[in-house]
Amino acid sequence: MAKGKRQKARVRNERGFTLVEMIVAVGLFAVVMLVSTAALLALVGANRKAHALQSVMNNFSIALDGMVRSIRMGSEYHCGSGDITATQSCELGSTKFAFKPFCEGDCDPLERWVYVYDTNGTFCGQGRLCKSENNGGNYYAVTAGDVAIEDFTFYVVGTTRGDTTQPKVVIAVSGTAGGTNVKTTTSFSIQATAVQRILDI
Repeated sequence: MAKGKRQKARVRNERGFTLVEMIVAVGLFAVVMLVSTAALLALVGANRKAHALQSVMNNFSIALDGMVRSIRMGSEYHCGSGDITATQSCELGSTKFAFKPFCEGDCDPLERWVYVYDTNGTFCGQGRLCKSENNGGNYYAVTAGDVAIEDFTFYVVGTTRGDTTQPKVVIAVSGTAGGTNVKTTTSFSIQATAVQRILDI
């Protein structure tokens, strides 16, 4: 008889969780999941932002490297408005730059490549860097569409033949980078320099 009472008491003590315990457990679980989900979403956003910035930097690196290489090998720099076949410096900067490309064979002495920052959509798209390889006609975009360029300026010195300054071009770019699925954007600022390889004597 005493043994049966002991078994019934043990069965009553092993019934399980009470309603209050279940509510507390579920509440704690919900709080932990909420914090974890917020942290995960923040990590996903940071990852997207990093990928967007990396894509922009890769695009700009390729575009600027090609531009600087072409400018360095070229000659007869012209910065600003006017006749692009005449050399012209612009210490205060301009959004348009032209030069005679490098050529080993029988070349047109009046051929010019032109780079221009399109501020109003006239050349290849607003806020993009445009290039023409036929004296300022048929421009095409050099930079990607998800790059918002806010300022693109060419600074050119030493274009007067026979002076003591070797022709040099400084390119200053600033803007923002972001993708279609990225809520935040990242500002960037890049500067590149190209010095003419042909001696200016």
